[in-house]
Amino acid sequence: MPATKDRTSRNRAAPRPSRPFTLWREVLTAYAAPALMAGTAGVVTGQQDLAVAACTSIAGTSAVVAFLVGTWLWHGGQPRRWTTTTPRVALTAALVITAAGTAALLGWFAAQWLPAHTPIPATPWLERLRIDLPVSAALATTIVTLRWRSTITASPT
Repeated sequence: MPATKDRTSRNRAAPRPSRPFTLWREVLTAYAAPALMAGTAGVVTGQQDLAVAACTSIAGTSAVVAFLVGTWLWHGGQPRRWTTTTPRVALTAALVITAAGTAALLGWFAAQWLPAHTPIPATPWLERLRIDLPVSAALATTIVTLRWRSTITASPT
């Protein structure tokens, strides 16, 4: 009688360990991903202002927010207890609301207050900041928070 192979053990994939949270990698990804996506969309659709904004206000905001949120979450390698015990969706929502709200205020400040109170003229790129900053902040915060949280829950405590 021929020997049979145990096929059930081969079909079960061992869980892959998640990569550790590395801040510089998250910031680089937060800059490159929106720059490539929005830049490509700007080139394909012929929107030169979108192509320029992709590498400046959109990707720049994403990278800055990823750095700030990642640094705050990382907290010197020791996460705050409430950030690890709060449900993932609630933590992400709270941080997204905070980051997007702050970015929206900054976008309003740049678009409205600066031209009215300084010699900086009102230009279309300043108006773009009202949308670019909060959307970029919301996306970067969501991705960084979920990535960070996945590395925290995967590591033994």
